[in-house]
Amino acid sequence: MSWSAGSSGLGVDRELEQAENDDSAAAIAAIAFKDPFADTTPRHPAASSTDNASSRSGTKSPSPLHNVGPPGTLHPTPSLGVQQLLSDLQPRDPLSDHRTPEPLGSDTVAYNNTSSSEEVLRSLQHHTSSKLPPVPQQLQEQQQLDHTQANTGQYTHPSGDNTQTYDTPSAAHHHHSLKPIATAIMAFEKARKFSTGTSVHRKRQMSTLVEKEGHFGPALTTLYLGISAVFSDDHTAVVALAIHDTIYLVDFSVKHIELDDALKMGEDLIADYVISEVQKYEHENFSKFIGAGLPTTLKYMSPTLCSRLWLELDIVPIVMRPDDEHKEKTFWDVKRVDEQADSMARKCIMNFGPSLVPLLQVGFRGIVQTDAGFRAHLTTVQNHKDTCSPATWETTLTYAKKLRANKTKIAFFSSTPQGGGVALMRHALVRFARLLGVDLTWYVPKPRPGVFRITKNIHNILQGVSHPDQRVSADEKQAIIDWINENASRYWFSEGGPLRAPEEGGADIVVIDDPQMPGLIPLIKKYTPDRPVLYRSHIQIRSDLVAKAGSPQADIWDFLWSNIQGCDMFISHPIPIFVPHNVPREKVVYFPATTDWLDGLNKHLNHWDSGYYGHLYNVACHSQRMTELNWPARKYIIQVARFDPSKGIPTVIDSYAEFRRRCDKANITDVPQLVVCGNGSVDDPDASLIYDQTMAQLETYYPDLVRDVSVMRLDPNDQLINTLLANAHVVLQLSTREGFEVKVSEALHAGRPVIVSNVGGIPLQVKDKVNGFLVSPGDWRAVAGHLMELFTDDELWKKMSHAARTGVSDEVGTVGNALGWFYLAAKWTEVGVEKNGKGGLKGSEKWVNDMAREEAGYFYTQGENRLPRHFTQRKPESESESKDLPIHEKKAEVTA
Repeated sequence: MSWSAGSSGLGVDRELEQAENDDSAAAIAAIAFKDPFADTTPRHPAASSTDNASSRSGTKSPSPLHNVGPPGTLHPTPSLGVQQLLSDLQPRDPLSDHRTPEPLGSDTVAYNNTSSSEEVLRSLQHHTSSKLPPVPQQLQEQQQLDHTQANTGQYTHPSGDNTQTYDTPSAAHHHHSLKPIATAIMAFEKARKFSTGTSVHRKRQMSTLVEKEGHFGPALTTLYLGISAVFSDDHTAVVALAIHDTIYLVDFSVKHIELDDALKMGEDLIADYVISEVQKYEHENFSKFIGAGLPTTLKYMSPTLCSRLWLELDIVPIVMRPDDEHKEKTFWDVKRVDEQADSMARKCIMNFGPSLVPLLQVGFRGIVQTDAGFRAHLTTVQNHKDTCSPATWETTLTYAKKLRANKTKIAFFSSTPQGGGVALMRHALVRFARLLGVDLTWYVPKPRPGVFRITKNIHNILQGVSHPDQRVSADEKQAIIDWINENASRYWFSEGGPLRAPEEGGADIVVIDDPQMPGLIPLIKKYTPDRPVLYRSHIQIRSDLVAKAGSPQADIWDFLWSNIQGCDMFISHPIPIFVPHNVPREKVVYFPATTDWLDGLNKHLNHWDSGYYGHLYNVACHSQRMTELNWPARKYIIQVARFDPSKGIPTVIDSYAEFRRRCDKANITDVPQLVVCGNGSVDDPDASLIYDQTMAQLETYYPDLVRDVSVMRLDPNDQLINTLLANAHVVLQLSTREGFEVKVSEALHAGRPVIVSNVGGIPLQVKDKVNGFLVSPGDWRAVAGHLMELFTDDELWKKMSHAARTGVSDEVGTVGNALGWFYLAAKWTEVGVEKNGKGGLKGSEKWVNDMAREEAGYFYTQGENRLPRHFTQRKPESESESKDLPIHEKKAEVTA
């Protein structure tokens, strides 16, 4: 491809700048729209104006996408007259310009290099603004939902937290100069393709690696992507892709896309192009893109781009303002489209940590800013709608509309923003609530050394897995009280805090998660006695030991209950024995733990991405001299759980040893490996101790199995866990004590048969001998027997895999979780707290989802997946009790 001297990036810049300084619109038009191919001298499309000097001196020129000199040297700010002209000519975003977008007609300005400068100038002077393609009605509604304050240029979360101002571009960002359009058309008239490629030898070597050596996948080079686009007229978008490693630019491309009526027809040609081009680049260059940065304007012109990057290519889309709101506002305006993409790539990198996952953001007052400070836009409303039944979806929208109409503010409080099931549920809930415009925020306290050791002891004592004589001293209890009081007074009850009175901007509904934070309840009730406070219990509480006077469990529960008793509702996993005897039954409701089908733990990963994460696991194993996996050459069994005393890891090891002995007796040589792995949590100090005990058990009693067992504590990486779980042949969950353990449902959703212990909420998720096997806690012989069945009977495995994949209830997904919380918030806002026998919401040990769907009029129907209710029925099932169940076909519930 040949490029003219007139099309050189910085050469054009100088001519445009001179014209701008002359304050001559005619000069600008004459330069911007002259024939870019007048001179046929070959030249790189984005070359610097210093290239000639560099070539004469033999010095290597800078990267084609990086400006020479400090910002402003080559791009001086135009005079006020030219600024106003360029601003008036700039296409307007419908969010910043509240006029209704006009249909494109014959009078639309067409920016092309065939027009003379005089014709272009006359056309530009005739139009006060260029017109973008009309935005589809559905997209307009989504924009209005996402950006309730678009007229100010900032998205302020309904909670009033002004730190969350990442999503909406201000009006200033849409009144750019014409230079990105003009220079893109001139410099990239014939587009520009990626130029890098890998060697033929490496391609051949990598393509045979999995087949011959039994590896998950080849080693891939990690890269980051920058995307930007300018819209030259109603038919063409100029899209640039810039590829970066963590240090410098690697490659870039520019493409002209004819939009025509694509937006009107609901098509997203920009997303189609980007997905295809990026996937092609990955496969040809043995690369893996971690994140992609794009400006806010592109998100709205390509509404499916972000979610498709995440769900199809496992790339985290980071949506950013082009430049700082208060500094260098015009610097983005004067960049060419390729430079804009390069800028997006560099800014994207800053949102990722050393483990290549988005950085966890905790803002002022301890507000958890999920998804890299709300910059990672992973999903759309439609994506979530596709994960559940129509009845679940419509019920959820019913209560979401009520919350929006009443401007209800909901605040959750828990101990840690990462690690463990509670944090996973809250991340997903906040993400989904923001999509629906529901004001739901999540707060965590500032951590204090030593407190988490105490709260972990409380956790172990309540579950009955601690030493029989272990107790929590009065000083330790006081340390927890002081910790909560300090955070409450400093961050949450202070002016502007979430626990101020609702009329002062505080939350209308408060939810306290788990036994670490109940000390907030009496403080809230003392300050605002009429505000509903809901307590959510996530763990298995040994109510039999709690009822035993003088026991460590009774002592701890008395301490906790002194605070919890002030709550308006006690929300428990759907197991009656998890609720201590002194909790009033009219306060109790049942609500299962949930997971998110669209997050990194559960979304579908293609073969390329699975290979990448499997390779990461083996690299981590190699660095710790741990057994690596030989999948797909060898199958494997897995248990994914924290290294916790209640997770039954010794039973897992004993079961695998017995299974191997039976394989030896049956002369089975193709034996699977075993994986025991899990993430850590900042409030879980037991992990190192349990890990050491596991390795000691292996090395002492089963030294011959050490080379076939992989035991790993992993850094947080959802997709890595996803890969390990989705490719396992059998999944174990052999806990001795358990709350609900939604990891079982995650395995079933992936189509993996499970062998699980019959404790806690696990049996609610598994149908024995249908999608898995239930065993008694510690019964390693039974586990080994079921492993033999699943590894020797392929038809049984396929049958169970299908039943697992198709039998998961909406109640354990994010939409089902949001349905319950939205209902409780809307209902408590409506009825208020109980006073003099009036008001309040009676739980009476009902399921929250049943209450929500019954009131909304969306009853369960026969054949709809639903967790079994008989676990929460205290009396034998009878016809009279059956009548109270909100289901059209009562027989379906009985047979379930």
